[in-house]
Parts: sequence; C-alpha cells; structure tokens
Amino acid sequence: MKDLKNNLFKNIDLSLDELISLRRDFHKYAESGWTEFRTASKIADYLKDVGLEVKIGEEVIDINSMMGVPSKERLEEYKKRALSQGAKEEYLNLMKNGATGVVGILDTKKEGETIAFRFDIDSLEGIESDDINHRPTNEGFASINEGNMHACGHDGHAAIGLVLAKAMNNIKEQLKGKILFVFQPAEEGTRGAYSMVNKGILDNVNYLFTGHIGFKSGKLGELVVNTGGFLSTTKLDVYYKGRATHAGATPEKGKNALLAAATAALNLHTLCQHGDGTARINVGVLKAGTGRNVVPDRAEMKIETRGETTEINEYITQRAIKILESAANMYDVTCEVTLAGKAESGYSDKELSLLVKEASNEVSDITNIVEYTSLSGSEDATYMMNKVQQNKGKAVYLMFGTERAADHHNNGFDFNEEVLKVAVKVYATTVLKLYEKEGN
Repeated sequence: MKDLKNNLFKNIDLSLDELISLRRDFHKYAESGWTEFRTASKIADYLKDVGLEVKIGEEVIDINSMMGVPSKERLEEYKKRALSQGAKEEYLNLMKNGATGVVGILDTKKEGETIAFRFDIDSLEGIESDDINHRPTNEGFASINEGNMHACGHDGHAAIGLVLAKAMNNIKEQLKGKILFVFQPAEEGTRGAYSMVNKGILDNVNYLFTGHIGFKSGKLGELVVNTGGFLSTTKLDVYYKGRATHAGATPEKGKNALLAAATAALNLHTLCQHGDGTARINVGVLKAGTGRNVVPDRAEMKIETRGETTEINEYITQRAIKILESAANMYDVTCEVTLAGKAESGYSDKELSLLVKEASNEVSDITNIVEYTSLSGSEDATYMMNKVQQNKGKAVYLMFGTERAADHHNNGFDFNEEVLKVAVKVYATTVLKLYEKEGN
C-alpha cells in the first residue's frame, strides 16, 4: 500500500499542469446555474476519455425538482453559445431543460462499498475585474462570457474532480466496489443538489466526500476535516402586480406595487428571531416602477431566509410568506412567490472526518489539520450528505486552505492553484485509507 500511495502522489504532482489548465479553461468559459452546457460537455468528454461510464442530463437530474431554472429562451441562447465555444452536440442534446449534471462511474466489478465525491461546477453571475493586476486578466483566462465569473472556486472543484477520477481509474485494479464522481450544477442559489438526490444517484452510497477551497482556510497546506453548522436556507423570488395610472391626474385608480414591496421589505427584517437557534433573512433585490409620474404596477424582490436547523428556517420562511401576502392585501395588488432554491442544515460525520485526518497525515503537502470549523453559510451539498446519512452511510465536508486574491464572490477573486493537487491527494489517500480500515 505504501508503494501504491507513493506512486499515486507522484502522478498527482505530475498532473498539476493539467489541473491548472482545466481550471483555467472552466474559468474562461464561466457558466452559471443550469446553463453549464459547455462545462458539463467538457466534463463528460474527459470522464469518457479516461475510461469511466458517464451519465448526463436527465439520467442524473430530476427535472421536476429543478429550482430557479432560466427561461427556455435563455437556455437555448446559452446552449448555442456553448456549441460555439467547443461543447459537443452529442452531449448538448442530452441536457434538455438545463439538466446540466454529470456523473462518472468507476465500477471495479468487485464487491465492495460505494464511495461518492461531489463537485459543484457553476459560476456566479457577475462581471470579472479587468484590472491588469488581476491574474486571470493578466494571463488571459478571465471569463469571456459577459455576466458570468468563477468567483467562488467551482472551476477548481471541477478540475479536482476530473483529475481525481483519472487517478483513481489508473489504480482501478487495486480498488473494490464503485466510486461515483458527481458534478453538480447550480450550487449558487442552492438549486442543484436537490434534483440529483431526487433522481436517486445517492441512494446506494456508503461514503460521501465533498468540500470547498478557501473560506476559513486561508493558507495553503491547511485542511479542515470537519466542516459543519451549515444553515438551512430558502430562496424566494417575489412578484407584485398592481395597476399603473397617471400619478398626478388619476392616482386613485392606481394600485402601487412598489409600496407593497417596500412595506414587505421593511417588515421582513423583523423576523430574525427564534428561541431555538440562529435565524436570518435578507432582501437582496427590490426593483419597481417605470417613471416618476407613473404609479408603479410591478415590483420584484429576491429574498432569502436561513435557519440553524431546517425547522427554524421553515418557520421563518412561512412567516415571511405571510408578510409578503399581507403587504399585497394592504395595497390591493397580487403577489406571486416562487421557490428559487433551498438547502437543509447539515453536519459532517465525526468518525469519517477523523479518518480523513489520519489519511491526510500521510500527505506531506498538508501542514496543519483543523478538526472542526463552523461555516454559517449554506450549501446544498447538505441534501446529499443528509441522504447518505439517512441511509446509514457517512458523509463529510472538507475545506482546503489556499491564499486568495480577494474574498469569495468578489470580482477580483483568485486562488493559489497549488491547492488543486493538494485536494486530489487528500481525496485519493482517503479512499485508500478506507480500504485499509475495512481490511480490503
């Protein structure tokens, strides 16, 4: 086993240039949730080339569970863009309705446990910095897709997943059971994992590993082996519709959607209280009106709720909907509330995190291991983690340290690409440690 690990680590070190090339390719052609047509096509093609069985589109996505999907017109527009940027039509034809998920399956044909690795692949919606000191701009791999930018490291996650799949397939003869490589779309806005869970791809998984680069781990070589405290969240799109009229001549005939939305926005922020734990709410977008002399007939809001537990979040969400509807009644306008995303609360298994720690002690690139940290954000990987745990399996969320040029979700975000090979090593050696523990 020692020689196997040494050879594995050597090959991963030699793969750093490939990791960087893959990451920069995904970065240059950034695609946001449910529009990752080129990204998913490239992933599927790579997995097929290295010898894995590939499932894509509605094979791994339950289309009835998809949330926050762009319009059909936008999906077609982005599909055409992907084709012009190198996506293969054979894959695009399988990604109907924005079902851009991909799963690579390494089946050893030997009896054993099923291990899954999950990697998110979507970009954020935003404009990347054009400052010459921003490395992607300076070195020519800044996003060319206007309004899309990898500002959270998912381009790196996708690259990690691909090289890990190749590395594991290269030692297939020494493995048992199955390994699934799950490439999940639409993590931003917590929209994608739910549809993959409902398709059943996690149903027979015994161990699930996932994670993120950066955040609370700001130094290369640092590893958090147990990340927990994820807040449950619900994302809502809200549309008020009233009646426009001349604001001076016939104001009594108007129904003011702007005032309904403004009233709701002010009152929503009184909800962040619950005796059983942390709760949060945020009105992130409020758009309304067409002109200073027109009673606004339309208003749009984008809001989110969060809770320390799924139950707390559900309570805050239901209260928020009552406020939204009550504000509509006050101004005699209609209110439509649409679910745009959601995630459950979730925690890593301590036993599995300690196994990752033990395995990572054999990775010389790891200089500091943190046993636990709480991240008070939200992650829809919790749906996958909870599904595996409910089925008596184990799941863990890791955090790989890396220096960053700016905060996550900032238009100047970039990271130390050395972290890519570190993550591959940690994941790979953890698989081998699992085999050791199980006596395989």
